[in-house]
Order: sequence, then structure tokens, then C-alpha cells
Amino acid sequence: MLKAILFDMDGVLFDSMPNHSYAWSHAMTDFGLKMEPEEVYMNEGRTGKGTINILSNRYWGRDATDEEVERIYEAKSALFNTLPEAQPMPGAMELLNKVRARGLMRVIVTGSATHALLDRVNAAYPGIFSKELMVTAFDVKHGKPNPEPYLMGLKKAGISADEAIVVENAPLGVQAAHAAGIFTIAVNTGPLKDEVLKEAGADLVLPSMQYLADHLEEIVIG
Repeated sequence: MLKAILFDMDGVLFDSMPNHSYAWSHAMTDFGLKMEPEEVYMNEGRTGKGTINILSNRYWGRDATDEEVERIYEAKSALFNTLPEAQPMPGAMELLNKVRARGLMRVIVTGSATHALLDRVNAAYPGIFSKELMVTAFDVKHGKPNPEPYLMGLKKAGISADEAIVVENAPLGVQAAHAAGIFTIAVNTGPLKDEVLKEAGADLVLPSMQYLADHLEEIVIG
């Protein structure tokens, strides 16, 4: 019954989380906010505003204003853009080619709000993804861990939860996919312990995208 695989982007398709971790943790200090690198991984998938408000409530005792959110996010983005460009995740291209060869739809579900996202994805993975099967922050009101992004992914693909599999790497993304009722594979490409991903609701935790590519048939297709 499998018809589609829904992929998160950062930490799944691109090895970009070290850059995000560095940018968030360093940019926050300029505003009197402290964010440990591991906390960035724990909050991956949350909207920028949501991440900022966790810190602003901790240190300021209130939500950040829209102006503060804009300034902080701009500072984070500016620092992120100075870092070396993140490379495709090892094993991802091999996995995607196998998925395409099986005739399965490929859907991206990301919390990113970058307008040039499709260009970036097409440059790394030509001919694999389409704009019509891509969910970004512009498509939803609630980011991960709310299930809305993955429910939107199912809607765009025209399928039900039992016809899909999610590939995630972050606890909040796993929670979102689990809440949407989709079988969820967590690839642990970051510093978190496997137990964190299992507790978030992952049905299966694997060590890498390369491992998933090597064992795709026996794991999800059969």
C-alpha cells in the first residue's frame, strides 16, 4: 500500500544541522539569550518564532515582540549564511534514486521559510522533487511538533497516513509525524541519543541515511 515517502530536509537531505546549531547558539548571545547547541537539535523543526519565544520566556519572562523576533531571526540567518554551504547527506541520493525507481512519490516536509528552497533542492537532487509535493513554513499555521505539516504533506500527495512513511531526524519532527498517524523512521544524524527519538514516537531508529539506503527494501518495501 506504500505510495509515498515524506522527507524532512535539514539533517535528512542536507547535513545542515551543525550550521544551524552554530548560528542559533551564537546569534542568541548577542541578545542576552543563551542556547546550547544540543538544544538546537531538540528544537529542530520548530518555527523560528517558536524557538525564539522559548528563550525569551526563559530569560525575559515574556514572548518576544514581532520586531524582536525579526531582528533575532535576521541575525541568525546572517550568521548562517556566512558558513560553508551544507552538503547533501551521505546516502540520501542513493536512497532517493531507489525510491524513485519504485515509483513512490517523494514529498518534502520542512519548517524552512526560504523562498529559494526548490532551487537548492533541485541543485542537489535534480529531478527528484517538485514544488507541488513540498510543504514549507509558508503552507501551515502550526509548525512541528504539531501534525499539521505532515497532514498537509499527505493532502498534497492525495494519500492517507497508512500509504506513507516519514523519514525524520529530530524529536519534534518525529512527534509531528507520529501524531499524524504515519509510520516514522528516525535517522539519527545528530548528537542525540536514540532513546530521545524513540520516546518522541519513532517506529524505527536507524544510524544514518546510508544505512536506510542500503537496507530500504528489507525495511520498508519488502
